[in-house]
Amino acid sequence: MALPRIIVLGAGLGGTIAAYEIRDAVKDKAEVMVVNDQEDYWFIPSNPWVAVRWRDPEAIRVHLPPIMAKKGIGFTAVGARRVHPAENRIELNDGTALAYDYLVIATGPDLAFDEVKGLGPQGYTHSVCKTDHAAAAAAAFDRFCEDPKPIVVGAAQGASCYGPAYEFALILDTELKRRKLRDRVPMTFITAEPYIGHLGLDGVGDTKTLLESELRDRHIKWVTNARITSVEEGVIHVEELSEDASVKAKHDLPFGFSMILPAFRGVPAVFGIEGLTNPRGFILADKHQRNVTFRNVYSLGVGVAIPPVGPTPVPVGVPKTGFMIESMVTAIARNLQRELSGEEPTEEATWNAVCLADFGDGGVAFVAQPQIPPRNLNWSSSGKWVHFAKVGFEKYFLRKIRRGVSEPFFEKLAIQALGIRKLRPK
Repeated sequence: MALPRIIVLGAGLGGTIAAYEIRDAVKDKAEVMVVNDQEDYWFIPSNPWVAVRWRDPEAIRVHLPPIMAKKGIGFTAVGARRVHPAENRIELNDGTALAYDYLVIATGPDLAFDEVKGLGPQGYTHSVCKTDHAAAAAAAFDRFCEDPKPIVVGAAQGASCYGPAYEFALILDTELKRRKLRDRVPMTFITAEPYIGHLGLDGVGDTKTLLESELRDRHIKWVTNARITSVEEGVIHVEELSEDASVKAKHDLPFGFSMILPAFRGVPAVFGIEGLTNPRGFILADKHQRNVTFRNVYSLGVGVAIPPVGPTPVPVGVPKTGFMIESMVTAIARNLQRELSGEEPTEEATWNAVCLADFGDGGVAFVAQPQIPPRNLNWSSSGKWVHFAKVGFEKYFLRKIRRGVSEPFFEKLAIQALGIRKLRPK
């Protein structure tokens, strides 16, 4: 009798550790397989460093097939064209299909550059959302430094990941100082957030003051409640909205180099499947990470649907940080273990946030428990120690991926580095 098949769709930060942890949890009771669109894992949190050549892309790459084989996990890099949850199968890009008994969707997002004319690598701005995007940005930044002009960095309307935008703006400031060019480069930070440090979370601790102070001390101007109407070569057109969503001011911001994070949406393989996704293509999940309509489908990571913390003049999404994703992984692994034993899922992810934002010569760290307010723990801090903690995080996590280790990391980080007692409830 064939074993039940569990397919993990996606092999990014969440999907890779999900495959490891599910394999360890279900042991010989199920076949575990990963479907991805490439053979390599890239450590996305290091992309801002790649974009200023503080990291070589190869340093943050992990070749997955031999590791998956060693773990006893099936692997294909053909990629998924379409999920057919009513039929329990995945249509692959080569025209073949895979049947599954359980599906774990961990695809991450589709990058919606096309929602703003001229935005993105195919337009006039750069991105750090993918490592190849960051490598292209590094080449462009080298050219920029030969003829310095203004810089614009930020996050477009609907974005749900703000930390990398702040990181990159402040890393650029640090790198320009190292190159003795900072005095020749006016910088502007634009964001859909209603205030600096909102982060899609209505702030954590005093992130508003911490990040405003960083921008002010580094002579970086900002525009909040910013809606980008279009981008053309050398100019970003922005509407600044009032609290009632009316247009307060219009800005035509010149730039010689720009990095703008786009809005996210669900990937084409799942977008628009009734009962599986919301209108933006994000996967609908209950408290056990299981879809209500298709009960054998679980989901984790950036592709999971989470409502915003509240109304804002410009749409602002909610980030899914590393600890939240890790807790989703653990909940899914344990729930699949229960399902294979004929029991109902009981495990719930702890939606807490632990984040390190590196600025090259400093940084900001925050812990939100839970991620969505009101909170039991609402803490933030800054200092040079954050930079070194982020470097240590990169080394530890890459080692974990290369060794196929499934042990949780983010709670250990919070307990040891940040002095937090406990993040997971009993």
